[in-house]
Amino acid sequence: MLIENKTFDELAIGDQAELRRLCTQDDLIVFANVSGNHNPMHMYEADGDGDGHPEAILPGMFVGALISAVLGNVLPGAGTLYRSQNFQFHNRAHAGDELCSRVEVTDKNEQDGTVTLSTEVRRMRDDAVVLDGWAEVMAPRRKVEYNSHDLPGLVVQRHRHFEKLLVKAEPLAALATAVVCPEDPNSLGGALLARQHTLIEPILIGDADKIAATARDLGQSLDGVEVIDIKDHRGCARRAVELVHEGRAKALMKGHLHTDMLLRPLLDKVTGLRMGRRFTHVFVMDVPGLAHPLLVTDAAINIAPDLKTKVDITQNAIDLALSIGIVEPKVGVLSAVETVNPDLPSSIDAALLSKMADRGQITGGLVDGPLAMDNAVDIAAARTKGIVSPVAGRADILVVPNLDAGNMLAKQLAYLSHAESAGVLLGARVPVILNSRADDDMARLASCAVAALHHERLSGAAK
Repeated sequence: MLIENKTFDELAIGDQAELRRLCTQDDLIVFANVSGNHNPMHMYEADGDGDGHPEAILPGMFVGALISAVLGNVLPGAGTLYRSQNFQFHNRAHAGDELCSRVEVTDKNEQDGTVTLSTEVRRMRDDAVVLDGWAEVMAPRRKVEYNSHDLPGLVVQRHRHFEKLLVKAEPLAALATAVVCPEDPNSLGGALLARQHTLIEPILIGDADKIAATARDLGQSLDGVEVIDIKDHRGCARRAVELVHEGRAKALMKGHLHTDMLLRPLLDKVTGLRMGRRFTHVFVMDVPGLAHPLLVTDAAINIAPDLKTKVDITQNAIDLALSIGIVEPKVGVLSAVETVNPDLPSSIDAALLSKMADRGQITGGLVDGPLAMDNAVDIAAARTKGIVSPVAGRADILVVPNLDAGNMLAKQLAYLSHAESAGVLLGARVPVILNSRADDDMARLASCAVAALHHERLSGAAK
């Protein structure tokens, strides 16, 4: 947006200007960090006065800063400097309110170049005055133009999509989950935390002495939690599979053991948990600044998948996306380019997957490819390349060419974009929760929530 100021000589008594702003929960977080004011009355998830409800009141100085935005951007505009400001507060505003900030020139002082303006901020939903007062500023003497888009962007590191998943999953019945070798603080702590949130009811399989010692170190009680004492990791994994066959476990969770050791009994052709499709892994990622969850697959199981495996990878991801509430999942099949190149096998596979979806061989979502990373997730990039597609620039799911690419993409999102990731293995009779040792509490809770939601949808479809 091009901004042009109004100089002292151009200003006239009665000149008016206004700006409107929809105030969000992110605004509260930004203001708390910038100002250092961490009053819980102004935080969207906190109960600042003990009444049992979060207040999410916009801080007074944040509302006042909206007046500063009008003065600095519009009237008088660029080059304006404050001399003094007076505010009188009449009502409160909250996150979610749209506010209108207005100023009007009431006086000009030719001797010192100051301008006095009346100021007010109103709540748009009921036209109530939130504050009013006056401002005295030094008006600019020279014309200035600049583009507001030149300002650096700001992304709030907040994981709203996972918060929504937890809210959606917690009312469900706790998912009976066999936790394999929870013998370290991360895996046991994650399982017990998920139990506290009523996401899972864990059955702990492992060395009972180690599990008890870890619980003591965490200051956690194992009262009411079933513990199956098995000393070796292979035996733990086999017993977890048996619990699924017995109907006692509806999900599995990886603890402190190697993924290969967990998967081996699951893949057994006679006693395992195969269901016809290949086992595939999906990262559900909450990327700050992205308006929807982003699914990345396969980044953990299939090293160099062929076309047949990629069909299962794509279908499993669509099914999971439906389970977490994405109504019509949009799948971008990634390659290095967005056109089919016979010398680039990933581009050929992507085009074939897209056509297979058109013919009903992949169902439940929209599939398009090949797409490069930029035009899969950024609508402006897609338009620049002239790509007309309901998926391009809007992908909910990214199907990567191979495990190398998927692993790098997921870790780039985690470590450079500060994304949280929930990991689930699909294709078995039950969802398998795969957490990394580096995952924090939110990632572990989100993985359990995703598994619970997926189980709920599949069990509902089976009835």
